[in-house]
Amino acid sequence: MESLTNLWTLFQYFILGIVQGITEPIPVSSSGHLIIARELFNVEARGLSFEIFVNFASLLAVILIYRKDIVRLIAQTWRFLFKGDKNAKSDFMFVIYLVIATIPVGVVGVLFGDVLGEALSGIRVVGVTLLITALFLWIIRNLQGRKQDGDLSTKDAIIVGLAQAVATTPGISRSGATIVASMLVGMKKETALRFSFLLYIPVSLGTGILEIPEIVRDPAMGQLWGPYLLAFITAFIASYFGLKLFMDIMRRGKLEYFAYYCVAVGLLALFFL
Repeated sequence: MESLTNLWTLFQYFILGIVQGITEPIPVSSSGHLIIARELFNVEARGLSFEIFVNFASLLAVILIYRKDIVRLIAQTWRFLFKGDKNAKSDFMFVIYLVIATIPVGVVGVLFGDVLGEALSGIRVVGVTLLITALFLWIIRNLQGRKQDGDLSTKDAIIVGLAQAVATTPGISRSGATIVASMLVGMKKETALRFSFLLYIPVSLGTGILEIPEIVRDPAMGQLWGPYLLAFITAFIASYFGLKLFMDIMRRGKLEYFAYYCVAVGLLALFFL
């Protein structure tokens, strides 16, 4: 009987890892889907430690996919700052805009993170915010921006940063909010994708570092290290292929697919869960 219970627990966390992994990079809200999955499978992983743990797996997948961009930006920033290479200024400014865009979510996270997580984690809230996500994805579905990496401004970075801060609300997709904002300020799809996911790296990394004490103190980490590890591995794999899928759909200009999906899941959360 105990072995069956252990297998069921592993299955539950396997599903949570897949849900986190697939929905983190695509614009459908990973936090909202984790809340829905917990309701469906009755998993009591309600603390932030599990979400942060599997979120780190998604972070590693994003870093793997954008590793060449990361290396280039670091190298170009070094050349601009310490070798005076004017040709590296565009990449250096791109890094500065990423820093600027990170500030709003950092402020919101420090001041209101716990409050937002507790107060807005209900299934009905997730249903409403998924419908809001669908609306904005529908609005930008046919936008064709012109701004490339070297055309961005401080104003663009602030607007995208504020959108990312709004996405601390469960059900509002982080990638969706930042890509919507990026395209509304005129970025090309490729630039919007790159800016959104490179922006994800410092936010996710910073959150993980700040929450290390909570993860260490969480008794579930000791009791459920096997299921947590399984969820971590599945989240990493699913995030990698989820982001690849999203990049392909963005290139083909089919963002309305995600809008339809968010409407369906939002209505499910509102009326059937």
